[in-house]
Amino acid sequence: MADYRRTQIQELEKKIEETKHLLTDPELKEEAQKEIQLLQSQIDEISKTIEEDKKNPEESLDERDVILEVKGATGGEEAKIWKNELLNMYYKFCQKKGFSAEKIDENVIKISTTNAFGFFKYEAGVHRIQRVPATEKRGRIHTSTATVSVLPELGDIDLHISPDDIGFEAFRSGGHGGQNVNKVSTAVRLTHKPTGIVVTAQSERQQAQNREIAMEMLRSKLWEIEVEKRQNQIGSLRSTQVGRGMRAEKIRTYNFPQDRLTDHRINKSWHNLESILGGDLEDIVSCVSKFEYQNSKSETNSNDQSPIQSGTKFKTF
Repeated sequence: MADYRRTQIQELEKKIEETKHLLTDPELKEEAQKEIQLLQSQIDEISKTIEEDKKNPEESLDERDVILEVKGATGGEEAKIWKNELLNMYYKFCQKKGFSAEKIDENVIKISTTNAFGFFKYEAGVHRIQRVPATEKRGRIHTSTATVSVLPELGDIDLHISPDDIGFEAFRSGGHGGQNVNKVSTAVRLTHKPTGIVVTAQSERQQAQNREIAMEMLRSKLWEIEVEKRQNQIGSLRSTQVGRGMRAEKIRTYNFPQDRLTDHRINKSWHNLESILGGDLEDIVSCVSKFEYQNSKSETNSNDQSPIQSGTKFKTF
């Protein structure tokens, strides 16, 4: 969200520079000075909100890279297909924007760019699709869902996990990574014993690299659990938490018969699903971010709660 406000500041600064050209005109000089003062006051006000948000626990995570995971929910085989299409949509969006996007597991990509978590965090939730599947012989419209999880990448300094709480297993990758990847146990599976969370990583050729990636994923998933416990403290993420993937728990519907995407949080629709699934998401993401930012300002953050386990220590942001 801070990126949007910085864009506003840049636009206001551009207007100031354009208005300065009028200062050489005696008849327009006074009005130009007033206009410049007004524009500068707007910049100061926006800058003030950015500085205030630096004190906000959630905002301090906005600059982090993102771990984005998509899982098929309800709808059987169609949900699995939809999951892959959503993941591909985000990957194409990153390519168009020039963001770094790396596939680190079957359903997971890591996105690196300025303000990555701040940009993607409101994509988290249940995405519903309505269309006639290729296997449907009677032409009936089916409804399926997939859940999108968006988590900030955390380091050990942010969230320390006791080594005693981690179960480690190496296995051979099943991907197309060449002889080394497929014949040597380079893939890694980590289990967090206190919670039962299991993560895998197999994108790299070295086991140590995959282990570090898996640790990043595990920290992020444990952070997500902590966020759920701290809903009053990190209020603006409350509405984006992923539920059990039921059809009613939706943030967005992709209606193919009507060629329409609707975001239910802001009650706004866009058309041309082919273009959207091809990565044209910027307007949608920006509109939702602006709406959620305004909502977050009305929520009160409070009630610090205890960490998950004694072996897991969280840094206070």
